[in-house]
Amino acid sequence: MRNLVRRLASRREERRPTENAGPPQGRSPLRPWQIRDRCFNVRRRGLDPVEIRAFLHRVADELAVAQTALVAVQEENVRVKNALRAWQSAQSANHHYR
Repeated sequence: MRNLVRRLASRREERRPTENAGPPQGRSPLRPWQIRDRCFNVRRRGLDPVEIRAFLHRVADELAVAQTALVAVQEENVRVKNALRAWQSAQSANHHYR
């Protein structure tokens, strides 16, 4: 058991990001790996660690899907804004020469 705890602790330290920027309150947005690697205190009559791990993996998978969708929406937003600017510029140019 001690070896498992040591291994998990060293793994957690290896993957810790060095990001300083984030939302207010000093917390950066959760990343899927942070959810997967989250460790809880094990108590004598505590929760089932296997069940907790399964749930955390499920949440991490859903978070990964949501973040991927967010990136796609942001890229689409940039594309639409650029197309709108180009259209507005073309419209503006047409009105000046009439």
